[in-house]
Amino acid sequence: MSKVKYYYDSETLSYRKIERKKRTTLKYAAVFLLASALFGFIFVFIASQYFESPKEKALVRELQNMQLQYELLDKKMDEAEEVLANVAERDNAIYRLYFGANPIPDEQRRAGFGGINRYKNLEGYDNSKLIIETNKRIDIIQKQIVVQSKSLDEIKVLAEEKEKFLATIPAIQPVKNEDLTRMASGYGYRTDPFTKVRKFHYGMDFTAPRGTPIYAAGDGVVVRADGSATGYGKHIRIDHGFGYVSLYAHLYKYNVRLNQKVKRGDLIGFVGSTGRSEAPHLHYEIFKDDVRINPINFYYGNLSPSEFAVLLEKASLENQSLD
Repeated sequence: MSKVKYYYDSETLSYRKIERKKRTTLKYAAVFLLASALFGFIFVFIASQYFESPKEKALVRELQNMQLQYELLDKKMDEAEEVLANVAERDNAIYRLYFGANPIPDEQRRAGFGGINRYKNLEGYDNSKLIIETNKRIDIIQKQIVVQSKSLDEIKVLAEEKEKFLATIPAIQPVKNEDLTRMASGYGYRTDPFTKVRKFHYGMDFTAPRGTPIYAAGDGVVVRADGSATGYGKHIRIDHGFGYVSLYAHLYKYNVRLNQKVKRGDLIGFVGSTGRSEAPHLHYEIFKDDVRINPINFYYGNLSPSEFAVLLEKASLENQSLD
């Protein structure tokens, strides 16, 4: 029950009850509500400045987590770029150089993407610049990986060809050192044993007893095994691919047939003195793209450096050939 208030009326010398007008009551109520609203607004404003709501706390934690994830992503991209740079350097300086392939320019490896704006859908956000730059880095790294992958595929093919090339190229002396009587004559100008005229000798002569084994200098296919070539007598020709052909002349007999595939070191025939020959020996030639070249450069497969030095010295002597 509300209190009743009175006031003293000096004219009537009595106490009279105070009657509050409705307008005054409404006025007081409005002032109270306005003051309450203002106080509440000030309180909420102060609270928002110094206190976080649960939702704001969750958003802050999410933002912090995103920043941490970005830092980790940035670090991983740095590591990926470092690894790719190392692989690219070895690819250009070792692998591609070894296999005779042109290095890939850095501009090609690290090129961006021209043309249309690939990142338009990422614009308009608070962190658009950061997001776009990150996506650009990722796209460039992905492109580098594609370029490097294609390069390694190319190197793989080149390596397989190189392996095949190294297996097929003539690379051993066709007659073993222990079977030789002597290395009679090398590549170059020599005295003809029949005419005694100085002329160019296109192969190397290995003197050995009749029946001494002769071995294939590299993998290949026998393309000739006959005695119809002038001066060579019974001879064998092996096509090694890559433009290389080896020839073995003045044989006593064959151990292979036409179109037979042979491996390096296979026994293909025996030393003789057929055709235009003065004594039992093997006349050995190498062709590269149908041009006869010096066989002295093709014995790295079974001669030691000292043995090769001795052979080189003997082959350089301008003496009389045996054919």
